[in-house]
Amino acid sequence: QVQLVESGGGLVQPGGSLRLSCAASGTLIVIYTMAWYRQAPGKQRELVAGITSSGRTNYADSVKGRFTISRDVAKNTVYLEMNSLKPEDTAAYYCNLGSPTLGYWGQGTQVTVSS
Repeated sequence: QVQLVESGGGLVQPGGSLRLSCAASGTLIVIYTMAWYRQAPGKQRELVAGITSSGRTNYADSVKGRFTISRDVAKNTVYLEMNSLKPEDTAAYYCNLGSPTLGYWGQGTQVTVSS
């Protein structure tokens, strides 16, 4: 049974940093595309960053240069390093394994950027 558990969210001031973690069990992340999505109140869920099985990464234009997705194969964990956070980054962040339509989702972790 595949499970994804996110952690690392919280309240941070504008310009601050957070690192989100997504620990997977029941499968190996290295054979799948892993991604982080986010959903703000009243908005659709959107792709933030992804990393393919080969290690290729992609980012939403709004986070390029500020966010970094990475993975630790030994820990079976994917990370999202978020720097220079802005109030518009406030959202619930979700980890996805496989695909957004047929894959698996974590429970989400809240990120709030506010002074």
